[in-house]
Amino acid sequence: MNIEQFWKAVLAQDEREIRKYFHAEAYVNWHCTNEHFTVDEYIVANCEYPGEWDGLVERVEIVNDLIITVVRIYPKDRSISFHVTSFIQTKNDKITAMDEYYADDGMAPQWRLDKRIGTPIK
Repeated sequence: MNIEQFWKAVLAQDEREIRKYFHAEAYVNWHCTNEHFTVDEYIVANCEYPGEWDGLVERVEIVNDLIITVVRIYPKDRSISFHVTSFIQTKNDKITAMDEYYADDGMAPQWRLDKRIGTPIK
């Protein structure tokens, strides 16, 4: 499975291309919002999400049939950004299950800034 091409299809909100990567009985869990989706529901949630999106695959780790990705996603105007960590279970190069965790990118909370701890990663 070409994980870079999968993410390209997801970010382009390309329903037909996304579907090619999934087993028909696969599911997707978005843990941060407590949502469980069938493939069809995931495609609706992803492809009908407002706006036009882009992103960058920052990290990929593969352990047997598990692909772990960290992707920075943002609207094309780059007004905000998020990171999504995905645990993608595969069988025969198709996704059988995907567990995702989304986080808003932003500044450290004020209490940590006040303590003057930590330094910027980039």
